[in-house]
Amino acid sequence: MREIEICDVTLKELDVLKKLPHTFRQRIEIAKLLDRLGVTVVEATGIEDLKPDSLRIKSIASSLKNSILAVPVSLSEESVETTYAAMKEAKHPRLQVVAGLSPARMEYVYHQKQPKMLETVKAVVSKARELTEDVEFVAEDATRAERTFLYEAIKTAVDSGVGIITIYDRAGNMLPDEFFEFIETLKKEVPELSKVRLGIACDNTLHLASSCALKAMEAGADILKAAAYALNTVSLSSITDILSEKSDLLQLHTSVETTSLKRIIEQIKWIAEGSGGSKLSVGSEEADSDSMELSANEDMASVMKAVERLGYDLSDEDKDMVFKAFTEIAKSKDVITIRELDAIVASAALQVPPTYTLVSYVINSGNLIKASSHMTLDKKGTVLDSICLGDGPIDASFKAIEAIAGRHFELYDFEIQSIAEGHEAMGETIVKLLSDGKIYSGRGISTDVIGSGIRAYINALNKIVYEEEGGAAE
Repeated sequence: MREIEICDVTLKELDVLKKLPHTFRQRIEIAKLLDRLGVTVVEATGIEDLKPDSLRIKSIASSLKNSILAVPVSLSEESVETTYAAMKEAKHPRLQVVAGLSPARMEYVYHQKQPKMLETVKAVVSKARELTEDVEFVAEDATRAERTFLYEAIKTAVDSGVGIITIYDRAGNMLPDEFFEFIETLKKEVPELSKVRLGIACDNTLHLASSCALKAMEAGADILKAAAYALNTVSLSSITDILSEKSDLLQLHTSVETTSLKRIIEQIKWIAEGSGGSKLSVGSEEADSDSMELSANEDMASVMKAVERLGYDLSDEDKDMVFKAFTEIAKSKDVITIRELDAIVASAALQVPPTYTLVSYVINSGNLIKASSHMTLDKKGTVLDSICLGDGPIDASFKAIEAIAGRHFELYDFEIQSIAEGHEAMGETIVKLLSDGKIYSGRGISTDVIGSGIRAYINALNKIVYEEEGGAAE
């Protein structure tokens, strides 16, 4: 069975389309989600403004644990050097030499004729090859190029050292059989393609991108550019569903984690659109999530039905933990929204085995006294407690947790946000702790801001302890 390498272009395309006016942190979160999803490659935009773009690429590079980071270069040797300098710390860096080969693009974008373009491709690919073995040549509008020149450009790129040739139907106007014939002819006319791996990309202008991709894979392509977020290209969700359902027939498979695909796509959608909320509900397939509410008296079956609609596939143990957390929150709320339920799942399930669990906390605070926190935790069956003073209830609580754990951690980041609206809305706290040069993130939810902060800190602490004892936490 042949493996198809999935190159996710969500980050790149959102930037190109100016649909991602978000912070570096949000871009990094998307990159981490894609990495966790198991895509082979995460693609990012290249460098236009040197300082911010270099920082963006460096940040994404450091966030990827498994996926290759692919970044395009302009057609200059200087661009190759600056781009590689920004991405070289990535675990798996890939330079992409992208060239538009249609007559119109060569004339109006690059201001070059065919012979000069071939010289440029050779020089830039050779420079990239000096810096890394993983170099890809992307013929961006290959289907609109003059065929003989396209063949010559591909031969030049292969002879210069690329390991991947990607054929891009930027127009997106080919029919599936037409694209199959295009790839087949290309392989016959350019025997050098047998020395490298063949990738394809196609826009979804005719709403046939997935079909064209399947035909290209049938013709021998084993690298596919797709997007987790709905864009004008091959849908990762669609192509993964097809390959999963028809793997025996097609003899193709990917490394994408299909069990978490829907959930992660929803999370990426929330970040990309700057809002939280999928169009999901318990009773209706099309109800708006902002109007969906679960009553405090919902039984486990109803809660799990809503969890499934969110795209989660939980184990029985995680289901029990989520329902327990739901009932605890429901004690102080009449209704719980779908966004709040998603936060409950993220906080209660899919976590490392807890070393420390919260038993109770008592806070004393006021304008005439120094805040104190009496913290009681359970450490694998042993109840431990501590009382500490601090500059406010959060500081006192964190110090009490550290006293129980017997160690101090640097607080790297602390963020509180409301999950929904209204005076009874749940709050989500994100705590990031620095330990031995690594950052550990914890989440906590509660209608009580102090409670959510305590839970987040304990969550991060458990990840540190778990990893130190031989586990693997993120």
